[in-house]
Amino acid sequence: MAASRLALLLLVLAVAAARHALPAAGSDAHPGYDGAEDTCGVPAAAAAAAGRMEEYGGGRILNITHAYRADLPAYAPGAVTGPVVRLRDSMANGTLYNLSELKMECHMGTQVDAPGHMNQSHYAAGLDVDKLDLDLLNGPTLLVDTPRNTNITAKAMESLNIPKGVRRVLFRTLNTDRKLMWKKGGDLSYVGFTEDGAQWLVDNTDIKLVGIDYLSVAAYDHLITAHVVFFKIPNIILVEGLKLDDVKAGIYMLHCLPLRLVGSEGSPIRCILIK
Repeated sequence: MAASRLALLLLVLAVAAARHALPAAGSDAHPGYDGAEDTCGVPAAAAAAAGRMEEYGGGRILNITHAYRADLPAYAPGAVTGPVVRLRDSMANGTLYNLSELKMECHMGTQVDAPGHMNQSHYAAGLDVDKLDLDLLNGPTLLVDTPRNTNITAKAMESLNIPKGVRRVLFRTLNTDRKLMWKKGGDLSYVGFTEDGAQWLVDNTDIKLVGIDYLSVAAYDHLITAHVVFFKIPNIILVEGLKLDDVKAGIYMLHCLPLRLVGSEGSPIRCILIK
């Protein structure tokens, strides 16, 4: 009975969050967006991806992972990742098989941070992506829309009214409205957690998995300090670069699986939602 009441409460909260008024992309809703490129139209990268499967099982399974492509934004102004996959051996060139080669950083596209990403003690202790808790990476999750006129501050976190007991939350921000993950080039005016927003989450919620819709969970001006708060105790997992376009706010089953990269503090990750 208690579980049913919690689920109902979460659903009500999610619907309420979805009703936030969303300003037009490229507006002055965020102080760092002066002169930002208008993104009302769908960028070419998004159009190119339109032919790929984003829903399965008649819409029951939703892909929330970005395709790893050469023009993915990288974490620097205007930067892109460059080629990710190349065909090293090709049947078209006379070999008996096709063989692809993968070359990429561990922090690009849809990715996960291990505790050692910005905590040397955790890194020295061997807390790599292969030791991340798969139970935490898979289970019921709440997708919420954050206020669109701010970074994720303590005040913004408090306004979301996320109840105790919720362990996994995906935060959809103005980044999704602005199609930042579809742009060719990094944009450091993205929305993320401030230091006080991260601290409020740690102190006042039971959230242990934090998902967000751009390359870093932390706002640029709080890049180090917010990560330090999240990783002070190695019990929070950060999933970044999620594809949350056209997904309704609400409750889902989340399934995320990183690669077993021994010794790495980050990894590409495949995430899906199941209704």
